[in-house]
Amino acid sequence: MPHWREEYLAALAVRDQREKANVALYDAYSDASPAAGRRSSVAPNESQRSGSPASGTVRKRQPSSEPGPSLTDLLKTTRADLSEAQRSRTDLQDQLNRLNIEAEKLRKKSNRDGRRLDTLESEKAILGKRLKDRDEELREKTKLLEDFQAELASLNLEFNMAEKKSKELQRENKELVDRWMARMGKEADAMNDAFKFS
Repeated sequence: MPHWREEYLAALAVRDQREKANVALYDAYSDASPAAGRRSSVAPNESQRSGSPASGTVRKRQPSSEPGPSLTDLLKTTRADLSEAQRSRTDLQDQLNRLNIEAEKLRKKSNRDGRRLDTLESEKAILGKRLKDRDEELREKTKLLEDFQAELASLNLEFNMAEKKSKELQRENKELVDRWMARMGKEADAMNDAFKFS
């Protein structure tokens, strides 16, 4: 669909072309109208001095080979042109009204879209802040989890070392108990042997 300005300019160009095509008719009508007025107001002595009626002036301006259009024809042509211009003006006015209505609709839609855009921008800002807070919370929880895992690994290492040391102490203790039991057994045997020979 062409833009309304292009339609308007095209209509103006058509009008100008039509008016220029009938400029000869307008000029003839303009020349004939004052001459007809002068004919009715010329004094008798002026008419006698010229020796011919005032309409002779009009006849001199027109080519002798072809008669000029009559006032009735000029009037009909002018009325037709006026009617065409009026129709063209009505069409242009209708187009302008339609464009005004369309522009008003677009303005209202633009206002609604603007308000909706403001609402969406506000929601976007709120969601952005919440996302930023959530990211910060997630970073803190991740750090806390990493610290906990590091501490758990350290405790596991300490537990393994303590368990290893405990097993080593149990082994040493068992060896000491075994040595002590062996010693006590030897001493008991020696005492028994001493009592046996006494």
